[in-house]
Amino acid sequence: MEQRVITLFHESIEATMQTGEALAPQIVQASEVMVEALLNGHKILTCGNGISAAQAQILTSCLLHRFEQERPSLPALNLGSDMTTQTAIASEGGGNDIYSKPLRAIGQEGDVLVLVTSSGNAGSLLQAISAAHDRDIRVIALTGGDGGDAASLLDHRDIELRATLSAPVRIHEVHLLTIFCLCDLIDQHLFGGFH
Repeated sequence: MEQRVITLFHESIEATMQTGEALAPQIVQASEVMVEALLNGHKILTCGNGISAAQAQILTSCLLHRFEQERPSLPALNLGSDMTTQTAIASEGGGNDIYSKPLRAIGQEGDVLVLVTSSGNAGSLLQAISAAHDRDIRVIALTGGDGGDAASLLDHRDIELRATLSAPVRIHEVHLLTIFCLCDLIDQHLFGGFH
């Protein structure tokens, strides 16, 4: 069993290194888009389903509270954190509107939507991309595999950070590290000198 643990660590390291080298320029670009929005008085909106929902919430928490160092809070909102509203929308209008409906109400031109999905095929996330485009909100999509249907909905202003891996657990690991990279780059740009 110990060898199994070592094997899992090695698989994670290999997937992380492979994806990190491929995505580094796009991760930097995504952080710059987020910084630009924040400097212009806009906010970061996040969403995802399942484990990806938890990761979207981690990003929101790191922006609102702090990442590695104390600093002023940054405006961020997780679209899935209000369970009462989410279940009301899902029970009356179907689950596909759980993110798009609040996004249309709260999102403003100049905001950025960070969407996290391992498959790229959930209807609720596809509707969120459409709602973001309707509100002139740029999308940063953390995807996996072949990008799913989400990849085809992204336009020229959006950024896809795709972990081209097949195992969902490896995709989630890469997504979490990507989120931490984004937080680090944002803090470095806005506040500098932490490390």
